[in-house]
Amino acid sequence: MNDSFFEEIYNHPSISEGHLNTIRSAHRKVAFKKHDHVLLEGSTSHAYYLIEEGMFRSYLIDYQGNEITTDFFVSNDILIEVASLFLRIPSKENIQALSDGIVWEIDFEAFQNLYRSIPGFTEWGRTWMTNQLFEAKNRAVKMHTLSASQRYLELMSAKPEVIKRAPLKHIATYLGITDTSLSRIRKEMLLQR
Repeated sequence: MNDSFFEEIYNHPSISEGHLNTIRSAHRKVAFKKHDHVLLEGSTSHAYYLIEEGMFRSYLIDYQGNEITTDFFVSNDILIEVASLFLRIPSKENIQALSDGIVWEIDFEAFQNLYRSIPGFTEWGRTWMTNQLFEAKNRAVKMHTLSASQRYLELMSAKPEVIKRAPLKHIATYLGITDTSLSRIRKEMLLQR
């Protein structure tokens, strides 16, 4: 594994090299196969994961029984169901591997121990959570203010590997459109090149 992997994810000026080693040692390597579920609706999350390789998605089942993709996670992302992990409640979402993947797991107790013992880790956690709240709010606003084509372009810019590798049906539900609408948007963009 590349030593910079943990440095990039836990990049914070308050985390020393010694503390980074302690944080790194709290993780364990886990492999998932394509279609494996990391978390199922109704179960409580007991860990979060740093993605070294692979692609994952979170999704839920809507009131009509349809799968709706709520997020995509790729290399160097943190794979987490925040509410279930931190509030210790059953998840309303599922998390599934879209490819074979290698992740680094840290369980809830190890996380709590680091949070209590390393102030820099606490600061990193606050910063990370603030960024996640901003991104969630920003995405909610864009779902109402941007066209489907604009949302597709934004996803293409932010996570190009999702556009290349994720099934179209998952991309479509993430964007809040039908498969047919996504196919039309992609065709129009190809014609504009």
